[in-house]
Amino acid sequence: MPRYRLTIEYDGTPFHGWQRQLHSPSVQAALEAAILGFSGQAVITQAAGRTDTGVHATGQVAHFDLAREWDPFRIREALNFHLRPHPIGIIEAEAVPASFEARFSARARHYQYRILNRRAPAILERSRVWHLPMPLDAGAMHAAAQLILGTHDFTTFRAAECQAKSPVKSLDRLDVRREGDHILVSASARSFLHHQVRSLVGSLKLVGEGKWRPADLRAALDATDRSRCGALAPSAGLYLVKVDY
Repeated sequence: MPRYRLTIEYDGTPFHGWQRQLHSPSVQAALEAAILGFSGQAVITQAAGRTDTGVHATGQVAHFDLAREWDPFRIREALNFHLRPHPIGIIEAEAVPASFEARFSARARHYQYRILNRRAPAILERSRVWHLPMPLDAGAMHAAAQLILGTHDFTTFRAAECQAKSPVKSLDRLDVRREGDHILVSASARSFLHHQVRSLVGSLKLVGEGKWRPADLRAALDATDRSRCGALAPSAGLYLVKVDY
């Protein structure tokens, strides 16, 4: 059966995450309904990352199989038509070998977390950033982030319900920079634990406020104790921006 790869953008606000839910809207369910709408075929899509409730994507990747060959351009156009009015857009569709797996073929996943750091409330970005009115030191946050790069046991920054077989992950990049009123946290790794990025951002906030020193973030990591983690950052500020293959 021909296999197709999609690059997908979506606003996660109205969805209970990527994964299909029994009684709640999901990105996966909307996409599969759109595929059925143009092809007449019920399929199961597989994604590079199962984003949580409220998490957004500018470069999510998914694959699916169809019974016959379709022109990728027609697939993209048909899906964008059938996805209306959901806030989901197909950026690209392409034919790929049957061996391609959106999840297991991925070499790296790149996330960005967006903080709006100003006194005035978020208006146009209300569901797309974490609004923090207190001043944050992005330089201190970046310095702290560099102390936890590499391969470690990330139990401290792992959700209690995480289903990963091991808490050991390799964190390749964790950069923090300020752009005007925004603080952007960029994280890259082959894979992440459940809530790992949001847990890291919640702890970096403490560094930015001056409540933690940069070294305290490394101490929290080394403790391998979930109770040493800062409060979980809200989902609204998190974006899956790119997947490398």
